[in-house]
Amino acid sequence: MITTTSQPNPHGPGPGHGAGRSGMRVSKADIAQLDAHPVSMRRITRLFAPHRVSMAVVLAIIVVSAVIALAPPFLTKHLIDDAIPHQDVPLLLTLVGGILAVTIVTQFLGVVQTWLATRTGQRVMHTLRTDLFSHLQRQPLGFFTRTRGGELQSRLTNDINGMQGVVTDAATSIASNVTTVIGTAIAMAVLSWKLSLISLVVLPPAIWLTRRVARLRRAVQSKAQGTLADMQTQIEEGLSISGVVLAKTMGAGPQLSTRFTRSSATLTELELQAQMAGRWRMGTMSIIFAVIPALIYLAAGLPATGGGMTIGTLVAFTGLQSALFRPLMGVLNVGIQLTTSKALFSRIFEYLDMPVAIADPAEPVRLEPDAVRGEVRFDHVTLLYPGADRPALDDVDLTVPAGSNVAVVGATGSGKSTLAALVSRLHDPDAGSVRIDGVDLRDMTLADVSDLVGVVVQEPYLLHATIAENLRYAKPDATEDEIVAAAKAAAIHDVVAGLPDGYDTVVGARGHRFSGGEKQRLALARTLLRNPPILVLDEATSALDTRTERSVQDALERLSAGRTTLTIAHRLSTVRDADRIVVMDAGRIVEAGTHAELLARGGRYAELVAAADHEELAA
Repeated sequence: MITTTSQPNPHGPGPGHGAGRSGMRVSKADIAQLDAHPVSMRRITRLFAPHRVSMAVVLAIIVVSAVIALAPPFLTKHLIDDAIPHQDVPLLLTLVGGILAVTIVTQFLGVVQTWLATRTGQRVMHTLRTDLFSHLQRQPLGFFTRTRGGELQSRLTNDINGMQGVVTDAATSIASNVTTVIGTAIAMAVLSWKLSLISLVVLPPAIWLTRRVARLRRAVQSKAQGTLADMQTQIEEGLSISGVVLAKTMGAGPQLSTRFTRSSATLTELELQAQMAGRWRMGTMSIIFAVIPALIYLAAGLPATGGGMTIGTLVAFTGLQSALFRPLMGVLNVGIQLTTSKALFSRIFEYLDMPVAIADPAEPVRLEPDAVRGEVRFDHVTLLYPGADRPALDDVDLTVPAGSNVAVVGATGSGKSTLAALVSRLHDPDAGSVRIDGVDLRDMTLADVSDLVGVVVQEPYLLHATIAENLRYAKPDATEDEIVAAAKAAAIHDVVAGLPDGYDTVVGARGHRFSGGEKQRLALARTLLRNPPILVLDEATSALDTRTERSVQDALERLSAGRTTLTIAHRLSTVRDADRIVVMDAGRIVEAGTHAELLARGGRYAELVAAADHEELAA
């Protein structure tokens, strides 16, 4: 008989999914999730609408398999009562052949069912996974600054993998268990209604005892899961490159080892308790499986309840009875399975339902990069971050002429980087507009904006891939000659060529095998490969030492040639030759002019230069 029943999870509960399976109790986290973000069964079933034929076939196979699986006990009854005592060879061969045929057919149907259910589930999960990834990619920066990366990874992997179990396990087990319980109960009543009544008396306490032991195991597993999560966090924090550097410089190694040892000891004890609880559960079920047939044999042997029952009937009834317990437990857990399953869908839908603040327009305006002049216009722009007490930008009115180099300076928090982020449309202004050659960025697609605007930030991000793959991130179809040309322009080709594997060298996690200046020049080469007409340099050299800064600055000057460049600067010495310097304070433009003009004016810029000179002398 092929059934998919609710079994205890030997690896402990997963996020929101295992709670109702091993502990037979709805997780509080699942209830809280559904209260915060309810999800209807109609929305879930819509996901499977394109696969309704496959799902109908799976359900049909489950029902047919469950019905066919009821035949062996009846065939066994006739074997014992008729074929064997009377040495009826034709009947014997027919009955034995029937038993074998039932096994072959149910096994074959089980293979088909598994294939169909898994294929359907994987297709639905693929759609959800890709939709969620694409949707999250379109969320604003603020979402990622307030959301832990681990949570996003968990929803994209753990939750969606758990939902696969909903399709191939929970849904099929519900249908299989319900069908099996109903069919088995009818068959038992047909064989002997008296023994069926005895089963009704014995089963409730047996089920209660099993659920009780399972709850105890669930409690221990929950504690072990929490301890294991803490250990994983300690490993991530203590053995990552940044974590090791921090521990060594702070002398925290012994403290981290002590903390990890304590967590490991706790986990050891909890795992022992979990194994013993699991052993008790298995022992309890074994006792139940022995007690129930024993009581049935006893009842069959008593004159009051046996009533001349044949041996075949008794064997057939016992076989049905032994196959009833697990499906019945699964039926009792249907409500829990539905709740935990809906909680998983709720977690995914919660993210899918988030509005996209920065989206492509319905009828976008197209600007060809080769034809763009590159004028950038901030037209009375105001932007207020959620929860902030004052605007990050307040009525900013600024024009960056095509082909010019305009620098933006100011104290920390003055709004410099926010201004730069608007050009690449990482944010949209709350009031006013940002325009390229007179076209509002909100009237362009995000892909077109990224083609027009190249950004180089203070701390470039490199993928854990080869140098060539990192550079092709900007232009997937770039040729080897184009890659080399971009690297030469960024003054990094000689460094790469000197490596044993050249451009096939893996940069390492976050590019840790390269110095800050080398990473910055690799990022410049990547931007240059995209060849944007507008360039935004957001404090691109502020984290570098003076010597490295000079080499990167030379590369930046080559990169900026012939482009409109907006430079966000912390070190004022790097922008003295800019065509125009804009000084910001508290989200407003307070001064603008050349370096000489602003110094002569003796205003805010002059104060910043004096403060910078004082810091250099003090250093």
